[in-house]
Amino acid sequence: MSDTPVDSSKRTWLIASTCAGAVGAGFVATPFVSSFQPSERAKAAGAAVEVDISALKAGEKLTVEWRGKPVWIMKRTPEQVESLKKVEGQLADPNSSRTAYPIPEYAKNGHRSIKPEIMVAVGICTHLGCSPGDKFAAGPQPSLPDDWQGGFLCACHGSTFDLAGRVFKNKPAPDNLEVPPHMYLSDTKLIIGEDKKA
Repeated sequence: MSDTPVDSSKRTWLIASTCAGAVGAGFVATPFVSSFQPSERAKAAGAAVEVDISALKAGEKLTVEWRGKPVWIMKRTPEQVESLKKVEGQLADPNSSRTAYPIPEYAKNGHRSIKPEIMVAVGICTHLGCSPGDKFAAGPQPSLPDDWQGGFLCACHGSTFDLAGRVFKNKPAPDNLEVPPHMYLSDTKLIIGEDKKA
């Protein structure tokens, strides 16, 4: 044991500098750890986007961004799903058989989706890249036919799409809205940009 007296001011200085160093290390480590998350550039390049659809009510639509594009997720009412059959004769490509872009196998049906009530589509008109507006109400309306069943209207040049994103005949848009790859992680969680389990 030493007989040298303890210098309390040095002890205080050592404790304070050690604490300051620990705080500084924390500030340096935080950006380093957060750098492991996908950057905005990586997300724009195609990183998958997870979406919670638990709050989505029947008849509502939400929009998320994937690869810099708006992706619509709509929960169709039973009546809206039924209306899809009524317009098939008026559509340019009712069975999504055109191949301007790849259509997932699970979207090659009358509702163009995995679950009949949930539509997932890229909200960009296939004519010149405008974003169509919601025209969900059925019935006659300006710029729409009298037997309108609900869907989307691209105000730029008048292209119309049904509630499955299928384009009507004799419109400027050459193709149906794109269906991005997607899959369900659970009943309320959807991932856009992936459709196969790794």
